[in-house]
Amino acid sequence: MARIPLLQLTDISLTFGGEPVFSDLDLVVHEGDRLALVGRNGSGKSTLMKVMAGLVEPDTGAVVVPQGTSVGYMEQEPDMAGFATLGDFASASLDPGELYKVETVAEGLKFDPGRAVETASGGERRRAALARLMAEAPDLMLLDEPTNHLDIEAIAWLENQLKSSREAFVLISHDRAFLRALTRGTLWIDRGAVRRQDKGFDAFEAWRDQVWEEEDSARHKLDRKIKAEARWAVEGISARRKRNMGRVRALQDLRADRASQIRRQGTADFALDAGPKSGKKVIEAQAIAKAFGDQPIAKDFSILVNRGDRVAFVGPNGMGKTTLLKILLGEVAPDAGHVKHGTNLEIAVFDQARAQLDPDATLWDSLTTDPSMNVSGQADQVMVRGQPRHVVGYLKDFLFDERQVRAPVRSLSGGEKARLLLARLMAKPSNVLVLDEPTNDLDIETLDLLQELLDDYDGTVLLVSHDRDFLDRVATTTVAMEGDGNATAYAGGWSDYLSQRPERAEAPAERAKPAAPKAAKPAAAPAKPAAKLSFTEKHRLEELPAEIERLEAEIAKLGELLADPELYTREPVKFRKATEALTLRQEKLSDAEEEWLLLEEKAEAQG
Repeated sequence: MARIPLLQLTDISLTFGGEPVFSDLDLVVHEGDRLALVGRNGSGKSTLMKVMAGLVEPDTGAVVVPQGTSVGYMEQEPDMAGFATLGDFASASLDPGELYKVETVAEGLKFDPGRAVETASGGERRRAALARLMAEAPDLMLLDEPTNHLDIEAIAWLENQLKSSREAFVLISHDRAFLRALTRGTLWIDRGAVRRQDKGFDAFEAWRDQVWEEEDSARHKLDRKIKAEARWAVEGISARRKRNMGRVRALQDLRADRASQIRRQGTADFALDAGPKSGKKVIEAQAIAKAFGDQPIAKDFSILVNRGDRVAFVGPNGMGKTTLLKILLGEVAPDAGHVKHGTNLEIAVFDQARAQLDPDATLWDSLTTDPSMNVSGQADQVMVRGQPRHVVGYLKDFLFDERQVRAPVRSLSGGEKARLLLARLMAKPSNVLVLDEPTNDLDIETLDLLQELLDDYDGTVLLVSHDRDFLDRVATTTVAMEGDGNATAYAGGWSDYLSQRPERAEAPAERAKPAAPKAAKPAAAPAKPAAKLSFTEKHRLEELPAEIERLEAEIAKLGELLADPELYTREPVKFRKATEALTLRQEKLSDAEEEWLLLEEKAEAQG
């Protein structure tokens, strides 16, 4: 049975500032479609969505919405001029008898409809825009980063609402877990083209890698053919000028074809220097208590953070995650208890509000004039982990081009601001990294890169995030803040926390029901089964063989370098650095082999 088209884009072309964004784009969204719209930051995802919503006019082509079909768009920065409260904005298009819908959605998304627009934060405005769209329930919903500024409970509520809805939607999000749960198809924007696969996001990365592999193979074959034809032209063209000019023209066409191919954008060149080693104990907190008026943040909270730990703080918005983090860092004093820091700490902070960035400063100035940066003193250089780098070259490592370096920070997208903040952060050596909502606005490939970077980071990481997949990939300990001052540390990431918390088997509705009568206790408890590998442990067990192989290869290379008897005399600094690197990698290899052995034994015991 043919599906009904809700939206059709035909032969769409669009150019911004002389640069083509899309060319000859054709796309149809049908009834029942649940599509992930993915691509690099700056690839045009939000622009395409605005074209679909009729907010951006293409240079050529047509956008067709059948008569009687409604299309709704959730803006990242909604215009609320003329509205007194968030509720007024969210209910503007509803009949009086439908106002209850806004109240219902507001409860799920956790915002106050009575909040005055002028006092509302950016996150509250976005939630009101999302509430407006959910209450209107158009035939096709266009959702641009709907999970930004939502806590995990609100994300779960939204996920369940979209799962049970009948409306079609196109969804931009960096949240892997959210995309995996909801999508049945994927639209991939890459270098001005939009590809479609009728499989959910789970299948996207394998599809993308296959496309890139086929492109690389075809490009390699083309390069070989051009070289062969060019060799023929050099060796014998003068003797065959009249009969073979067609072949010469074909060579010119091959070269033109090769020149017209748009190369993929490289990945950002992230690097972290863990700096000098901190002491084994990084932070020790005992019996911490903190409250603001009648609102308790923590009661009798204790934790020991050792060097190399990755501690995540999770919980609903307003529970005090950032406050507890600041208490542990010594920036906020507790009402009771004490915090003790280890020795030699060098702390670098990524703040969720991006407050460290001056919106009026240029990208250049953001790196060279900030008083907290270790600057070389020259206007065109910045010290990056002890080495001078030209500002433009360093910004290129983070995927900024030369045209952007003198632009104001306010002109950047959310993802670009996050990359600029990471550039500042990574210029300084540190051994404690504090990441408060680092995943907001970053594209999926940059998130992968950040996760790999944290895996290799020798220091300690304190993390606040609502991205469940990222938490599972990074965290070794999860501190759950569940209200009324209750903060509890669990081993592992988000999935491990869910499996360990006491109420894990109960849905929210079930917890409201009267408790069932308890069964009589058995005379003897059965033998306790072997502990199962957690999600994080399984992931780590899969990673370790490749990590061990890499360390062995690096040790072999360093051994070859140090085998040169003249190295110490000829290059003493290089000899010293190579010796230190060899010792460090041997220690890492020993730790990795021991970790693999323990996890493998645990896996065999349960299997």
